[in-house]
Amino acid sequence: MRRAVCPGSFDPVTWGHLDIIGRASTLYDEVVVAVLINQSKPGMFTIAEREELLREVTAPYGNVVIDSFHGLLVDYCRARDIPVIVKGLRAVSDFDYELQMAQMNNRLAGVQTLFMATNPEFSFLSSSLLKEVARYGGDVSGLVPELVLDALRERVGTAAS
Repeated sequence: MRRAVCPGSFDPVTWGHLDIIGRASTLYDEVVVAVLINQSKPGMFTIAEREELLREVTAPYGNVVIDSFHGLLVDYCRARDIPVIVKGLRAVSDFDYELQMAQMNNRLAGVQTLFMATNPEFSFLSSSLLKEVARYGGDVSGLVPELVLDALRERVGTAAS
């Protein structure tokens, strides 16, 4: 079985994330979407809330599994026999950082990294930017699935349009 992991904070999951997850699901038999638990960086949504949102919005793919992890991603991959990490790249600045991570992950555990260019429609989008716009009342509809938009509205008020 060909397996890959799509790691991230997913706080919250966006259409950009889902573009990469969906495309990866056509290449691999199983795609594990792994939510990073970062104790030093509290999120807008709890880990459990992010996992639930991800479960619901990835349900149509059929071969996507939702999980969470802390520590080194390569340790997670090794423990679960996952040989590939799938990462979306929005810009050259993403590549600079992600290439270093990919090389270190390969050096540490022989894990390969597959880079996918983000759909240009979402190349500007990040969860951090999305949350900031939503907090200040900007319209983020069309950037996240309706279910996630509802959760954002509930969290920041109806200003998220």
